Amino acid sequence: MEKEYNSDEVCISGKEECASGQPEVMVTNLKASIRELSVTLNEQRKCDVKDTLQQLQERISAEGVDVSVQELIQLLRSLKDLEKEESEVRSNCNARRSALEGAVHDLKESVAKGHDGEIQEEYLDGLLVESLDNLTSAKKELAATLREIVSLKRQIDDVPCQSELLQYERRFSELNVCIQEKLQQTRKLYATYNALLEIKDLMLKETSLLNSIGSQFQDVIGRPAGRVKLIDSMEGVMKGIQQKIGKVQLGLLEEQRLRDASKEKYLAAAAEQRKCYTVLRAFQEECTENERLRSQISVVTTSDSKEGVE
Repeated sequence: MEKEYNSDEVCISGKEECASGQPEVMVTNLKASIRELSVTLNEQRKCDVKDTLQQLQERISAEGVDVSVQELIQLLRSLKDLEKEESEVRSNCNARRSALEGAVHDLKESVAKGHDGEIQEEYLDGLLVESLDNLTSAKKELAATLREIVSLKRQIDDVPCQSELLQYERRFSELNVCIQEKLQQTRKLYATYNALLEIKDLMLKETSLLNSIGSQFQDVIGRPAGRVKLIDSMEGVMKGIQQKIGKVQLGLLEEQRLRDASKEKYLAAAAEQRKCYTVLRAFQEECTENERLRSQISVVTTSDSKEGVE
């Protein structure tokens, strides 16, 4: 309806202008009307396209093919990218072909002019220089690769293998056993030294006590106060000796307790070892019996197969 209205308006205005006899004004008005019609048509087309797209989107959503449409859009984009890459490759190939054709044309012209030997020499020199450059770059790459290989080999050599790990473990076990033996010997020697040192102290005290008693006995025994003092000193000595004896007995009891615990552990380990030997012997006997039965079964199977063939 809007188009018809505009066309009628244009016709009316044209008639009026024709009647008035002003062609330039009529042409200007016609151009303005045409522009208005073009703008109106473009807007209407845009609205129609938007409506169509909206209807298509609603239809796609209603049918539940959004994922397929998205995949199709991605494929179309990929196709456009591939077409663009193809055009770029074609343009590069065409440029390369043009360059090669130009080089061939120049070479033909040079040959036609009689400079074949010089061109061949220059061409060979260029090839030689290019080959030398390629060789140098290849040597550099090879040297870098060799350095990487040597570095990796060193790293691999630094990592011990399974046999080396087993050897290290065995050696560490032997060293641990030696260290434990040395530690036990050292403890025994220290214990012996401490015991002998205590015995020495006791003997020195006993000797000094006997010397003091022997030197002062005649002087002290004749006086009552001296006798009381001697008795008190002897009682103090007896108390000290009893305390020493108590400490030694406590140490002896502790050592006996440790000995009993070690003996129990040894007996338990010996019983476990005997049990392991018994189980191992039974396992070996069962393995032997299993091998014997397998051999018998294989013999029977072979004989049955031969009879079946006959």
